[in-house]
Parts: sequence; C-alpha cells; structure tokens
Amino acid sequence: MPSSLPAQPLADLQQALTECRACPRLVEWREQVAVEKRASFRDDTYWGRPVPSFGDPAARIVIVGLAPAAHGANRTGRMFTGDRSGDWLYGALHRAGLASQPESTHRDDGLTLQDVWVTAAVHCAPPANKPSPAERATCGDWLIREVQAMPHARVFVALGGIAYVETLKAFAALGTTVPRPRVRFGHGVEVALGDRTIITSYHPSQQNTFTGRLTEPMFDRIWARARALAEE
Repeated sequence: MPSSLPAQPLADLQQALTECRACPRLVEWREQVAVEKRASFRDDTYWGRPVPSFGDPAARIVIVGLAPAAHGANRTGRMFTGDRSGDWLYGALHRAGLASQPESTHRDDGLTLQDVWVTAAVHCAPPANKPSPAERATCGDWLIREVQAMPHARVFVALGGIAYVETLKAFAALGTTVPRPRVRFGHGVEVALGDRTIITSYHPSQQNTFTGRLTEPMFDRIWARARALAEE
C-alpha cells in the first residue's frame, strides 16, 4: 500500500527534519559527541542535530548516503562535509561538472551543487556508524517525503548496501513496483523503476578507498553514468 505520509515542500521538510528527536539512542549519541568533541576539533562548535540534505532542489540526481559521520557532518552540519568520505564524493562530483569546487569543509565554504541533491538513509550520526533497523525505519519516513518532494529526480545513486535497501523501501512505500527478489547490491548495478533508475556504488569510506576496493576511476564512472541517465 502506498505511503500515507503527507507531501511537504522540500524546504519545509528540511527544517522539520533538523528538529527531529524520534530516536533516543541517536539523540544521545549525536549530542554526546558534540560536547566531548575530537581533540583536533576542540575549538569547533558542533552541529549535533539531524543533518539536513543539501544541494539543488530541482536536481535530477539524488545521492543517498548512509548517515552523518560523528566528527564530519555531525560537526559541520552539512552532508559529507569535513571528512575523507566527503573529500572523495565532492572531488568526484567536481570532476563530473556537478559541484562548484572539489572539497566541502564547512557550511559557508561557497560550495554549490548543480543538478544534484545529497541525502542519507539516516540523518543522525549513529554509534559505530551502524544505525539499528528500527532507526533506519524511522528515518526512512524522511526519505519517502524527499522523494515525494522531488518530481524532477530521475537517478538515485545509493552509496553502500544500506542506502540501496532504504532507497528501494522508499519507492515501494510510494507504490512503485520494485524487483522481487531484490537485485543484489554491487558497484555499478542499475535498477530500473519506471522512469527512474537506482545506481549502486561502493561507499567512499576509508575502508573502501584505502584498500582499493573503490578507486577514483570506478567512482568517476558512476557520475558519468548518472549524468547520462539524467540527461536522457
């Protein structure tokens, strides 16, 4: 049955999201990290709240990550900002002509995205980067509402297996027929959902980039393909 969640304008949705306190464990963790801080960021004022999505509201390409990093987006208040994963992501988007600059260091650094919107399966930093199934389900409502609010979006790039599963769930909740059984996750896999497509990619985490599981050419091919599909 399609979701009964009310549709909201994208800007209103982001404002409401930053005030969410639905998951007690995540609220406690994000706020604890914001107080204790990492030594190298002891002079920073941490965001310590749900991190809103970021980018071009009219985007045809939507990037779905896992969750904010404790000392990355949970510190800076912007998705994939202030950590190594963000360096990889925005560097690749810049090479693809989708970002105004190759790095994202803080909310006021002048970065803009063209035809791209960045969101996540979970909007609060989880302990050990592992949101629980219940937390994923709760935060999934926000992703459903974002999909509703972005009629121009045609390509959804899921960074990692959890992002892929939660993106499929969002579409299913909105009444879209999704493949059963689920298409297996892998780098560069494409799943057609009517006039929309999910592309899956390994997450640009240090675990993947330092080991060579994800290389720059591999990542660049994802964005070239996303642009091609969006422009069809």
